[in-house]
Amino acid sequence: MGERTYTISELAADFQVTPRTIRYYEEIGLLQPKRTDSGRRLFTSREKTRLRLVFRGKKYGFQLEEIKEMIQLFDKDPSGKQQLLKTIEYGNNKIEEVSKRIAELEAVKEEMETLVEEFRQKLTE
Repeated sequence: MGERTYTISELAADFQVTPRTIRYYEEIGLLQPKRTDSGRRLFTSREKTRLRLVFRGKKYGFQLEEIKEMIQLFDKDPSGKQQLLKTIEYGNNKIEEVSKRIAELEAVKEEMETLVEEFRQKLTE
């Protein structure tokens, strides 16, 4: 019994994306599916895991190049330590970005609240 494989359609349905999205990730080197003699793509559980990591990385705002680098580090160091170190580095950078954005949004919120209150007072004058 061989390893479980998935077609591009199965993965697209599982992740609720188009097959074109998966082909694009293959084009940029994030995925390396096997090919049948007729050229059909067959994705292994390894590729499915990689795809899960891509979508998790995108959810947290990482760029595809960053995601690619983090994923490929595991190929170079199966212990996962280099991958974890790079992920921590990128994660800290992303946390800093998010914190700055939150501060900006809080400032905008406060400004809007002040303006709304000023407008309410003008209505009562």
